[in-house]
Amino acid sequence: MSVRLLWPGLTALLLATAAAQLAIGTVAIPLAEMPDHIILHAVRLPRLIVVVLSGAMLGLAGALLQTVTRNPLAEPGLMGVSAGAVLAIVAMIIAASRAEGLGVVRETGWHLGLAGVAGGMAAGALTYALSRHQGTSRPILLVLMGVLVAGSASALTSVLLLTADESQLRLVLHWTIGSTNGRGWVHVEMLLPYAAAGLAMGLLSAGVANALQLGAGVAAGLGLRVEHARLLLIFAAAVLTAGAVSVVGGIGFVGLIGPHLARMLVGNDARRLFPAAAVVAALLLTLADLGARTFPLGWIEAWTRSPVPAPTGLPVGVITPLLGVPFFLWLVFARRERA
Repeated sequence: MSVRLLWPGLTALLLATAAAQLAIGTVAIPLAEMPDHIILHAVRLPRLIVVVLSGAMLGLAGALLQTVTRNPLAEPGLMGVSAGAVLAIVAMIIAASRAEGLGVVRETGWHLGLAGVAGGMAAGALTYALSRHQGTSRPILLVLMGVLVAGSASALTSVLLLTADESQLRLVLHWTIGSTNGRGWVHVEMLLPYAAAGLAMGLLSAGVANALQLGAGVAAGLGLRVEHARLLLIFAAAVLTAGAVSVVGGIGFVGLIGPHLARMLVGNDARRLFPAAAVVAALLLTLADLGARTFPLGWIEAWTRSPVPAPTGLPVGVITPLLGVPFFLWLVFARRERA
């Protein structure tokens, strides 16, 4: 497919999927009633906006980190940002519940969002600090330290979960798995500042990213301040990841698959790759969320022989691994064959 035809095609796919997201659900909405239907305006439209923005943020974050680390398997959880955000949110939920303030946190979400962003940015800053050697960050150390920080944050989250009661666990699981259930206009308002700042920084850094892809030595020879460039891309990726996770939780694989599919379509030029990664990842998450909302829960009830308390559908974080694991395995084996 030529690049000239690519953008209209991706846009049409995203619009068609968005329309299906608005029309399909427990209550089917006829096309003629959509402009005035309360369910659409109060429930489905804000959820759709959250899904599209979160997908775009995770996709661009993945593309940024794959460029910085020069590692095609890098994704938004690489720097520990996702795990740090989830840890902070889980700690906030349990602390608020014990202080009998869970209702306030659940209603507004602002407390959880701010805690998630703070925790995610702190984890990203720690990863970057640990990756520095002799005043310079090393891509390989960035990967290793990211795994270390993410693992430590996940372990602390598990410790907190062991202390939680049943009512706390139901709410906490939506954040650890990743979910868009119950997302409304307040969550759109929470997400917009991080989406605007992160997407702008990421897309405008395409020229810097192209220079970095040439290698540190060549980039420095072209006059680029390599360490400042890496920090810019890492900071943009951290803002995007922390902002998305603070609203939808730790959704995996979207930030890995989106950039790779975009790279297959448009190549490695970051000026085309970055916007394509954002659009493709938004499309993937919208499709996954549609699948999560329409998944036949009766199958699970028949298999487990117990009712499933999920009237709004499965968490989307359950669906994305079903898409991501086969793609990840294909990617690993394809690279092995080329090697």
